[in-house]
Amino acid sequence: MIKALKNIFSVEELKKKIIYTFLLLIVCRVGAYIPVPGINADEIVKAFQFATKGGQNLFQLVDMFTGGAFAKMAIIGLGVMPYITSSIILQLLLALVPSFKREVKENPDQGRRKIGKWTRILTLVLALFQSSMMAREALYLNTTNPGIIYDPVLAIKFFGFPWLFYLLFMITMTTGTLYLMWLGEQITEKGIGNGVSLIITVGILASLPSTLGLLISQLNLESQEMGQMTFSSLIVLAAFFIIIVLGTILIIQGTRKVPLQYARRVSTERELKTSDAYIPLKLNYAGVIPVIFASAILMFPATIAQFLGKGSILGNFASYLVPGTTAYATIYVTLIIFFTFFWTASQFQPDQIASDMKRNGAFIPGIRQGKATQDYLEKTMNKITLLGAVSLALIAILPMIIGRLLHVDQTVSHFFGGTSLLIMVGVVLDTMKQVESHLLMNRYDGFMSRNRAKARL
Repeated sequence: MIKALKNIFSVEELKKKIIYTFLLLIVCRVGAYIPVPGINADEIVKAFQFATKGGQNLFQLVDMFTGGAFAKMAIIGLGVMPYITSSIILQLLLALVPSFKREVKENPDQGRRKIGKWTRILTLVLALFQSSMMAREALYLNTTNPGIIYDPVLAIKFFGFPWLFYLLFMITMTTGTLYLMWLGEQITEKGIGNGVSLIITVGILASLPSTLGLLISQLNLESQEMGQMTFSSLIVLAAFFIIIVLGTILIIQGTRKVPLQYARRVSTERELKTSDAYIPLKLNYAGVIPVIFASAILMFPATIAQFLGKGSILGNFASYLVPGTTAYATIYVTLIIFFTFFWTASQFQPDQIASDMKRNGAFIPGIRQGKATQDYLEKTMNKITLLGAVSLALIAILPMIIGRLLHVDQTVSHFFGGTSLLIMVGVVLDTMKQVESHLLMNRYDGFMSRNRAKARL
């Protein structure tokens, strides 16, 4: 490992990419400590903690994804969730609108630019809408907790409407989201790893100190009385953490190797050339994208519903979507399985693979070339995708089960397992793969002994 780290900084291009990524991620976190103009950050955090009453709800999940920026109503309080939501909508349109899909397939470069353009426009619209809901919530909290919004900002009104506050709040938060989106794209293009995923991961890691503090406080070490969490619960939670990490690695790295054979002509006779070639079908082709998508889908409408209050229809609906409830777990699992199949179907192209195999003289033993190969690949992929989707969903909801059984605070259990841990492990693995590829291209050893052996062949 030490040798691999030395090799990383021996490759000039890779070193520049890592430093560039690291600096941009630092810039991302700076925005979490700058409140929206007119907002008293200390007072809004107190009001937020009182509103959640120490329980786990969608507000706290959003806050965890933004690394505490949401509770402070910082300039990046919305995080990249509007961007992820708009990406989901565009991907669904791409799958559901045949003309759109055909246009993208015929002109890939132009299609990607068009998707990127509409994703940004939709991100802008969603960010403006969500920031207006947050401004409305801030005004409501200010009526019960005066001092959250500075009086000079509220004093400027038009027909009794505090237009200056809304304008400052919406423009600042929307700009913060668009800025994060741009930074994520820059990291993906010029840095290392997926920019948006890394921004989410850094936000989750930023919540680590507060989560550890909550964990220690629940042990009640300063008193002889038993705390909310016991040492036996802590040991089980640590074991659970290790199992989650190992399980996530196995699911993301697991592959089904479909063997290949090649046909070639030697003189006038046709013979089979056997080799070690194979098609690696990943157990979880979509990685942690289904978890991110499912979380974004649950957060967006439910957060808006909570802003509108329990008296509304959406507010009553949101009361059922509390992390830890059966309704939340059921919808969450369903969304993860759906997005796993959806993403795999949109990215995995068995017809293209079968066509390329036929053109190169490759075939699967016992399977005819062409349509039969396409059907075989599609059927095999559906089987392993189902296994991967169910495993991914099980890991995601395990913290809810463990939290109930051990009576552990949901904030702690959700951080050390499930959604946050899945995202962190998945993003780290994806980033390590990119680093690995740079090392192997420059004839350096990678992190894994298997890759070292391949590099030396």
